[in-house]
Amino acid sequence: MDTTTPPPVSASAPPPVASVSEDKTVAIVAYITLIGFIAAIVINSNKKTQLGAFHLRQMLGLFLTGIICIIPLLGILIALFLFVLWIMGLLSAIKGEMKPVPLLGGLYQKWFGTAFN
Repeated sequence: MDTTTPPPVSASAPPPVASVSEDKTVAIVAYITLIGFIAAIVINSNKKTQLGAFHLRQMLGLFLTGIICIIPLLGILIALFLFVLWIMGLLSAIKGEMKPVPLLGGLYQKWFGTAFN
């Protein structure tokens, strides 16, 4: 009879630190210009992460909403509003949170729910 027992296995092992930093990298880079957004898509396609996909969908929504800024006077107000939302999204990405931008973030997740997965 074998009396040796294997060491207990932890049921909730923490994720590796590199994975968390990669998640945050994709999320943050997504908010840095159109080139950063495209780079984040490429990075996320190599290793898909929930945080990265979440922030890619948020930024896609902000980009598409920004198209309506071509309306003369109303466009300026919308652009300022989108700038504030962009900053809030970037801060959420830096903190590593999956917090949607106010008012529109929930809609972006609903509309683009399967994008970048």
